[in-house]
Amino acid sequence: MRTKPDYYYDQSAVIPYRMRDGHIQVLAVTSRRGKRWVIPKGVREQAMTPAASAAKEAREEAGIEGEVASTALGRYQYDKWGGTCTVEVYPLRVTHELESWEEEFRRREWVSLETAIERMREPGLREILQMLPAFIAPA
Repeated sequence: MRTKPDYYYDQSAVIPYRMRDGHIQVLAVTSRRGKRWVIPKGVREQAMTPAASAAKEAREEAGIEGEVASTALGRYQYDKWGGTCTVEVYPLRVTHELESWEEEFRRREWVSLETAIERMREPGLREILQMLPAFIAPA
């Protein structure tokens, strides 16, 4: 039985990335409790587009800003609050890392794409991460 309003189950996220020496790096952040690695995500702000809401989460959770794609790489689902959350995932090319941010209790770490894939728990998110090189290649 769902314990939150319906809109809580509609979420958006970013895969924060940058290029270093010709290789993709992903910025992983710790979960709120610091027990696992995640990407910035959250309940989609109803007054915002999913991409804009995801960029807001990136600022709050990881202290980063950048260029968020207008098209999602994909969606994945996970169970929480007695229901299933659907997360729309957007690539975000990081252009700026803030010195201080709202949720700076979270750790953040730049890792290779391969390491990011290994660290993420949700199989659907791992699949989306594997699609990131194809998104970046045309740029």
